[in-house]
This record gives sequence, structure tokens and C-alpha cells, in this order.
Amino acid sequence: MPRNAIIAVILIAIIVALFNASFVIVNAGHVGVVRTLGAVKPDAWPEGFHFKKPFVDSVEEVDIRLRKAQNDVGAASKDLQVVRTQVAVQYSVAGPLMPQAYQNIGNRGVIEATVINPAIQESVKAVTAKYTAEELVTRRAEVKTQIQGAIEAFIDTTLRQKEVAGAVTLANVAITDFDFSAEFNRAIEEKVQAEQEALKAKNEKLRRVTQAEAAAAERQLAADAEAYQIEVASKARADAIRREAEALRGNPALIQLRIAEKWNGKLPQVSGGNALPLLNIEGFKQEK
Repeated sequence: MPRNAIIAVILIAIIVALFNASFVIVNAGHVGVVRTLGAVKPDAWPEGFHFKKPFVDSVEEVDIRLRKAQNDVGAASKDLQVVRTQVAVQYSVAGPLMPQAYQNIGNRGVIEATVINPAIQESVKAVTAKYTAEELVTRRAEVKTQIQGAIEAFIDTTLRQKEVAGAVTLANVAITDFDFSAEFNRAIEEKVQAEQEALKAKNEKLRRVTQAEAAAAERQLAADAEAYQIEVASKARADAIRREAEALRGNPALIQLRIAEKWNGKLPQVSGGNALPLLNIEGFKQEK
């Protein structure tokens, strides 16, 4: 190639390199931490297009969006049961404070490794030791609140020591799983089975008592009904006798009628021979 052509190509390459080194585009959800010959500038660049000094300024993008840090923590409960707890922490970093955080701690990966994860590990162990294994399950919401508060306190203390308080914000803490030893799980199963059998026996006893009470109530109702019928019948009988007695007292002829109704038509038997009994003929005639 001609010498002039070679020089032109070199100049064009230099110009293109200078142009590319003169600007930077910060992507959405990120901020740019600017370093001038290694020194960190105090102000972060927001997302968008920015000019910079070629070969002097370097820009590192830091993701400030919500992110999850998950840890599997082994700890001992209050009753000395081995518990493995999976905890997920959603957090974000403050864009305006990222230059100071980058200078004093590091980029986001370093912040998660040196601040977030140790906070989770230490907080879970401290809170787990306050509860029995059973309480960790039955009082899960309370345990979660305690862990979140401990993580926030740990992070706040660490960031204050690094003079970047407020650089990390927690959005949520979730306990995704509790994993206990095989012996503890077996003991829980046996306890649940025993409680179920006890409840079944209690229900069976209640059923029998209810049936016995129902049968007794039924017998009492039958006895009360029978006694009532007897009482009604007795009252009716007594009332009928009373009315008949009153009728007999007011009508002597009715007495003779009742006697005649009871007579079976046979004459009374008389001992002492075949003689017929004497009849009061005169009285009979007078009645005629």
C-alpha cells in the first residue's frame, strides 16, 4: 500500500478509538461509578448517555435493582435440635451512595458476599437459638420478623462502620424452608399419630355418652308419657265414679236398677229340705 494510505488508515483507527473512548452508555436499572486514573468520583452517573475523558476515565456499571440473596444456614435450636434454614433476602442498593460504597466496600457482588450473606448467617443462628424446633414451625411468622430485624440491624451496623449508612435497603425476608433431623421428624410423626388416636378415642367416648344420654332421655320420655296416661285415666275413672255416686244418692230407684242389672236370674239356694223360700206376697201386691 502507498505510505499515505497506511497513514490514513492509522489516523482513522485512532479517531474511531478516541470517539469510542469518549462516551459511555449506562443501561437502565444501573448507575455508573466513575474512576479517574483509579480515583473514584463522588457522584454516580445515572442511566443514559455520558461523555468521559478518553483513556483517563473508566466507568463501572452497578445494578441497583431488586435482587435476591439466598442462604442455607445450619443452626441449633433451643432444645439442641439441628435445623437447616433456607432464607431468601430481597434487597437493593442506593444509586447515589454507590461511589462511596464502591470505594469503602466494593461492587455489588462484594457487598452481597461481605455484608448481606454474613448478616443472614449470623441472624438466623442467633434467632434459631431462642426457639425450640417445634416453635420454629408453630411460630413461623414471629421467627421471620425476628430474623428480619436482626439482619437489618447487622447490615446497618456494618454500613455505619464503613460510613455508607443507607446504602443497602431490605425489601423482604422469607423463610423458604425448615429442615430438621430424621429423628426429630420421626418424633413429630409419632406425636401427631398419638394425638390423632387420642382425639379418635375422645370422639368415640363422646359418641357413646351421647347415645347413652339419648337412650336414657328416650326411656324417661316413655315413662313420663305412660305416667301421664295413667294419671289421666285415673282422674277420668275417679271422675266417673264420683258422678255415678252422686247420681245414685239422688235416685234410690237407680240403685235397684243397678242391683237388677247385676242379678243373673237365679234364686238363692236355701238349705233345710225342698221347701221354697217364703215370699212376702202381701207386700208384692201392695206394690202392684
